[in-house]
Amino acid sequence: MQDAAACLPPRLLGDVTGLTVADLCAAPGGKTAMLAAGGARVTAVDHSARRLERLSRNLARLGLEAEVVTADVATYAGGPFDAVLLDAPCSATGTIRRHPDVAFLKGEGDIAELAAQQRRMLERAIDLVKPGGLLVYCTCSLEPEEGEAQIRRVLADGLPVERVPVDPAEIGGLADAVTAEGDVRTLPSMLPNADPRLAGLDGFFIARLRRL
Repeated sequence: MQDAAACLPPRLLGDVTGLTVADLCAAPGGKTAMLAAGGARVTAVDHSARRLERLSRNLARLGLEAEVVTADVATYAGGPFDAVLLDAPCSATGTIRRHPDVAFLKGEGDIAELAAQQRRMLERAIDLVKPGGLLVYCTCSLEPEEGEAQIRRVLADGLPVERVPVDPAEIGGLADAVTAEGDVRTLPSMLPNADPRLAGLDGFFIARLRRL
């Protein structure tokens, strides 16, 4: 079962019926399933063959299909695609409400290493999108180095993309999560509920870009 925040990135690609969509770092497949259920022709890419086996089992259980590719996302040579979703490997600090120990598992050096890996993947993801197509980048991290800073950097460096701001109506009930720039930043403190078992959601950063 996916956290509510993890369900947002596929929705921000809009109507994917009939589109070719690459789901990068796809395993275990929750977002792949959402895209396939929406009518997309999905290529699920992940470096772990073992995790992709789990993805394939999950799709089969749901009666869904996708092309499954074992590859390093940073050097993957497929495409081009109508749209790309990159849920990049990260520190997972956004899951702290469910996994409190995550705050002690990553240091500054780990964050810097992950940010460099994310940058390589994001640059490759941009190359995989057809001109005019959408790219959604996301991480389940609270660290700006893994979210906001990545998008600022690709825009400042003149890569062939432009930001497509998210309208609060696209993520009903979470209007406060839309930043001034039009990205999405969910926090564990959002969606309060009297029952703590039903309160909150994971901290996610999500940005939507269009390939120029």
